[in-house]
Amino acid sequence: MKKLKFKGAAVVFMVLLLLASSLSGCMYPGKEQQTGSSYRESVKRVQEAVDEYQQQEGLLPIMNADESTPRYEKFVIDLGKLHEMGYLDEIPGAAFEKGGSAYFLILDEETRPSVRLMDIVTVQKVNDVQRQINRYKSGHGGNLPAADEIYPGLFTIDARQAGTGSITLKSIYSGQPLQFIMDKNGTVYADYSPDIMSAIDKNGVSPEANRDLRLQLEQASYYVPVKSLPYYWVDGQPVPQSPQP
Repeated sequence: MKKLKFKGAAVVFMVLLLLASSLSGCMYPGKEQQTGSSYRESVKRVQEAVDEYQQQEGLLPIMNADESTPRYEKFVIDLGKLHEMGYLDEIPGAAFEKGGSAYFLILDEETRPSVRLMDIVTVQKVNDVQRQINRYKSGHGGNLPAADEIYPGLFTIDARQAGTGSITLKSIYSGQPLQFIMDKNGTVYADYSPDIMSAIDKNGVSPEANRDLRLQLEQASYYVPVKSLPYYWVDGQPVPQSPQP
């Protein structure tokens, strides 16, 4: 192979071009966009393994879950079993089991089992805030460090009172900040309304009444909106539904 010779100016130009190209790959806001190709391939491989396992074994390779476990945390896939039994050549590097930041789980288990990802960082951040809320509630006679009631029965958190100022959350979908909200019992959730609104705007279709808008995120991404409430279309915007007392 012949060596190419460049003059000084040409070399500088090529270096700058390569540097610009490398930086452009770091400017995507969300984790989904940063590693979309690798995550897509990992989900595809696990989906194929799950389908084959179900066909051969007659059941799904999922870990035991309590009935009260939320939908987006419930049916975690037993990747170790799939690997040990030869259905999966290797556990994806994105998986928690390999030091990654996602659990692989199954949605629509009774109709069309679909592999999706649960972001562990989001779970941890919400749990961190929950611990602070529980601590405050315990030390203040059951009162909550509530700020504004931004949705019916749902409140933002007074970070100064709760001691949660250092805990921030970025959307797994957009990379933009998401706020924490809590219900009247002090249960904490991530507020996905900006992401849902963005998905609705992108689709250009008016949402159906009485349909959980989190499906918009399920269809637009491999990630599930973990630690969330159901959202419905109210007065032209997605509004989370507070749990019944």
